[in-house]
Amino acid sequence: MSGDNYHFGDSDNVNMYGGTNNTGIVKNAAPVSMSPELRSAIEALTAQIRDLRAEVSPPGARTIDESLPVLAPDAVVPTQVRTHALMAIAGVAATAGALGVPIVEAVNGILQLLGAG
Repeated sequence: MSGDNYHFGDSDNVNMYGGTNNTGIVKNAAPVSMSPELRSAIEALTAQIRDLRAEVSPPGARTIDESLPVLAPDAVVPTQVRTHALMAIAGVAATAGALGVPIVEAVNGILQLLGAG
């Protein structure tokens, strides 16, 4: 297996150069320290999203279910992944009419805090 390269996900890279029992992985994602303001905003949004989930279509509920773990304040995810989840939530909220308006506004505020808005 000399010189074989294996890629896992978008950021992980493993190089194998001969030998046996090779172990090791380069993790290119560092934990991002979250400000108290951002943490509080995400926690408030999460509560709103849980209420919204019961009011949306099954595909919308599935999107919420897939996004919640990524949005968790303690989730170690790149900002880009968190931003993608926020955009998905905003899309679901936009289909919920007046019920979704505060969620879209909260998402926009969080995106600004992340520097993505």
